[in-house]
Amino acid sequence: MKNEERELKHVVAQDYETGEVLMLAHMDEEALRLSIETGKAHYWSRSRGKLWRKGEVSGNEQIIKDILIDCDEDTVLLKVKQIGGACHTGYRSCFYRELNGKIVGEKVFDPEEKYGKKGDK
Repeated sequence: MKNEERELKHVVAQDYETGEVLMLAHMDEEALRLSIETGKAHYWSRSRGKLWRKGEVSGNEQIIKDILIDCDEDTVLLKVKQIGGACHTGYRSCFYRELNGKIVGEKVFDPEEKYGKKGDK
C-alpha cells in the first residue's frame, strides 16, 4: 500500500520523565497495534515505505510508558523511556539545533558505528 493510501497519524515521542520532545514520526494502524502489544515504539517509515521498530538496528529503543491521543484523534503522544539517542544523527533528540544552526542538543552515539556508512539508517 502506498504512503498516500495509508491513514497515518503524527506521533510525538516525549521523554516520560523530563518532558523533552524527542522526535516526530508517523504510525499506521499496525504500528499503533504493535506498539500497544509490545510496549515498544513502532512507526511507519514514509521514506522506506515500511513498518519499523525504533531501535531495531541501532538498539536505541523507546519503551512506552503512556499513550495519549489528541482531541481530533489524528496525533499520538508517546511518553517513552528513551534508550540511547532518538535521532538517527546521534543526538538524544531530533530537535538538537536552533534555527540559526547553533547546536544545543547532546550527541549520545556515533551513527556510523550503529548504522555503518554515513546516511544508512
